[in-house]
Amino acid sequence: MGVLDFLSGIVKPITDLIDNLTTTDEERGKLQNELTKIENEFLGKALEYESKLLDAQGRVVEAEAKGQSWLQRNWRPITMLTFLILVVCDSFGWLAFRLSNEAWTLLQIGLGGYVVGRTGEKIVEKIRSPS
Repeated sequence: MGVLDFLSGIVKPITDLIDNLTTTDEERGKLQNELTKIENEFLGKALEYESKLLDAQGRVVEAEAKGQSWLQRNWRPITMLTFLILVVCDSFGWLAFRLSNEAWTLLQIGLGGYVVGRTGEKIVEKIRSPS
């Protein structure tokens, strides 16, 4: 569920309540304007939080990629290659068991984090390197 869907789910009942309780169009308009202002402020804070979270995740991946140890630099690619092998084996029915839904979810999270982290690394390298 996205941030906008979450906000809409919270705001919709309040908006309906305002429509049912207020007596004049002017009152209703004032309350809806205030609600929209609060919703926009909350959305701004949520987006700021998401931005900081992605930035922190990118820094972790960048620090790992620049680490001293071979294992520190390569554990994510090794993990993703392991999952790739498991997916191929699962797709062809070569496993003694089927991958659970949780394994697929973990794979999606891992790929998402890896792709975002690698993209962040490449962007940082482009910014830092002189043109």
